[in-house]
Amino acid sequence: MKKQSEGATGLTFGVSAYLIWGSFPLIITAASFANPFEVVVWRVVFGFLFAALLVTLTRTWAQTVELVKSPKKLGWVAVASLFIFINWSVYVVAVATGNVLETSLGYFINPLITVLFAVVFLKEKLRKGQWVALGIGFAAVVILTFDYGRPPWIALALAISFGTYSLAKNRVGGKIRALQSFTIESGIVLPFALIQLWIVSMFTPIMIFSGVFEASVLISFGILTAIPLILFGAAASRVKLSTIGFIQYLTPILQFSVGYFILEEPMPPVRWIGFALVWLSLVVLTTDALRRRKPDLPIAVQGLG
Repeated sequence: MKKQSEGATGLTFGVSAYLIWGSFPLIITAASFANPFEVVVWRVVFGFLFAALLVTLTRTWAQTVELVKSPKKLGWVAVASLFIFINWSVYVVAVATGNVLETSLGYFINPLITVLFAVVFLKEKLRKGQWVALGIGFAAVVILTFDYGRPPWIALALAISFGTYSLAKNRVGGKIRALQSFTIESGIVLPFALIQLWIVSMFTPIMIFSGVFEASVLISFGILTAIPLILFGAAASRVKLSTIGFIQYLTPILQFSVGYFILEEPMPPVRWIGFALVWLSLVVLTTDALRRRKPDLPIAVQGLG
């Protein structure tokens, strides 16, 4: 009974985390008064400050600092930090410029990119189902390139940057708690974010000082960057990894729903076909994973918007 209760609690935490990540387009849209690059800066600043506060309250600075004692590990953490910063920047700018549907596409194809990276960089051997999924995914990109009149750069940039981030985290190795990892990573990119703020200030007003509403939205976005990580960590310790692998699709589904139903972004017939092929490839990938005794669905966390 206790085990079932733990599982239900973990599932609630996991669903909540991915729902918050999926709601980010609405928050970024609410911050449309600010330059998107300024939004990214305050996300880093207040995300770091909130995470540092939590690390202080939980007295886990020793474990956090341990993460960067090894020069090799610090190097890979720095690489991860760079690519998650790129991921966040592309995501915020894309949403701010009315490309929410393409951002959702990026997170739909992320598991496919993760599998591709496993082959190219980790020299893993793929099963037949995984190759079929990759083939369908490639066909989808070709069709979407025809539809957009260009490759889906936003989706590819999001998927590749997060895939590289995940690869770097894999190289770090060991069991790293999400909160400690986020604190170090956001701390590493903090100086670059402040330089970005200085550059932005030369072209547009800094909106966080414009009023209570503006400050509240920008500060909240930073804090909301850290909260899902805590929920995800609590979920991961209570439910099976395969369950997390399934509920991760809530985020791009919600992003797609926001873009299509709320923001009313266009979806021509050819684009529907491209998205449908991506979804089919994920069904093939998931089915292949379920046929194994230990499902190995790629897990997406922290790069989500």
